[in-house]
Amino acid sequence: MTPPLVHSLREQIRQHIVEGIVSGRWKPGERIVERGIATELQVSQTPVREALRELESLRLIESVPNKGVRVRNLTAADLEESYPVRAGLEQIAAELAAEKLARDCSALTPHVAALYEADRAGDSAGQVRHTVGFHRELVRAADNAVLLHTWEGLGIEVFTALSIRWLGTVQQSYAEEHQALVDAFQRRDPEIGPLVKAHVLGCAPRA
Repeated sequence: MTPPLVHSLREQIRQHIVEGIVSGRWKPGERIVERGIATELQVSQTPVREALRELESLRLIESVPNKGVRVRNLTAADLEESYPVRAGLEQIAAELAAEKLARDCSALTPHVAALYEADRAGDSAGQVRHTVGFHRELVRAADNAVLLHTWEGLGIEVFTALSIRWLGTVQQSYAEEHQALVDAFQRRDPEIGPLVKAHVLGCAPRA
């Protein structure tokens, strides 16, 4: 098996575990059995172990001596910790990408359109997917690989999903808030960086 396929397999396993945690299959404090996942997915334990290690680095799971791996009992305070870091990164990204996005916001607008649909349908999965998609495209537009890698390392999608589904952190309109950011880019708002930062901080769960 080639390295790209190994990487892809690990990512698929990681996503499988994340979806299980977010959906409630594995609840906070509950043990995740490495061998059980390997058997279920018909894979070796090595990529499962690698996926679990990545999720531990995101503080989504924890290793307990003599008890194995379990889902962390995350609180609003735990989830909130990443938001100031994320807000700072996205402020930098917005400032770097401002001119590019002023000329062309086509990477952002499909996510806004999808958010209008998700808002109308009360589709929390769609809200998570397209909120994260919008912000990922914003960060990508900065054309800074270090910035994107650091942002991705915060586990934005996982923590956005947990904030919405576990804690009920729901905004009045995901679409309208993101449309307002598109409008700010298009009018070349000189305060675009602080606007994006304030937007991200406003999404944080409250302890």
